[in-house]
Amino acid sequence: MRRSLPHRTAPTSPVDYGDRVKIALLDSGIGLLAAAAAVRGLRPDADLLLSCDPDGMPWGPRTPADLTGRALAAARAAAAHAPDALIVACNTASVHALPALRAELEPAVPVIGTVPAIKPAAAGGGPVAIWATPATTGSPYQRGLIREFADSVPVTEVPCPGLADAVEQADEAAIERAVAAAAARTPADVRAVVLGCTHYELVAERIRAAVGASVALLGSAEPVAAQALRRIGSRPAPDAAATGSLTVLLNGRESGLPGRATAYAEGRLLQAVPSVH
Repeated sequence: MRRSLPHRTAPTSPVDYGDRVKIALLDSGIGLLAAAAAVRGLRPDADLLLSCDPDGMPWGPRTPADLTGRALAAARAAAAHAPDALIVACNTASVHALPALRAELEPAVPVIGTVPAIKPAAAGGGPVAIWATPATTGSPYQRGLIREFADSVPVTEVPCPGLADAVEQADEAAIERAVAAAAARTPADVRAVVLGCTHYELVAERIRAAVGASVALLGSAEPVAAQALRRIGSRPAPDAAATGSLTVLLNGRESGLPGRATAYAEGRLLQAVPSVH
């Protein structure tokens, strides 16, 4: 049943920097850190709300129906805090749950999905590699994006078993093994690597070291953050005062940022702002 939410009329012109902006993000775990840090970079004065599902992670192996139900629960917990927009900071959830999330929350809360950066990667010329979870690699969704946006360039789909889980657990040894294995499956002549899982952006520099400094890495965090601001009629203000707060919800319960988040620069950046819990 569709849940009734207060109607919020989208502004017709950019908001003043003095107006409060609240952006919510959801994921099963800490894959949302990259997009949250990107929002923080564009609007240091924005209040951030991170809604995670540690009881149900990882989402990747779940059925679409199960994943959608868990994503809806995380979104409802976030919606209770009246955000201006919700970023689905998970590629898998964006594939399976985005229609249900939009049906329930919009137009009151704009919902922004995460799409792998295949289009801009292909626009720069090939060859291109797409690093993704085994469940996403070869999926009809990813193959459809390749046909639509990268049909004119050589594309290699590279499955990365264990990498997202290793990043989630901040397991350094497991990260190194998974990155090295994926790099070995990546053609040596690729011009760009698309990071097709939000977790991978947290270890982008390690991936760059493995594939070569000349290879462009394309993630989704910054485009998604910019799109969230556009959807609410706001605009970047990177020089604004860093007055934004941080609220973390773990299965709907207010908490602090998980300790493993601080293994990454994005998590340390977020930890430096006032927390609400």
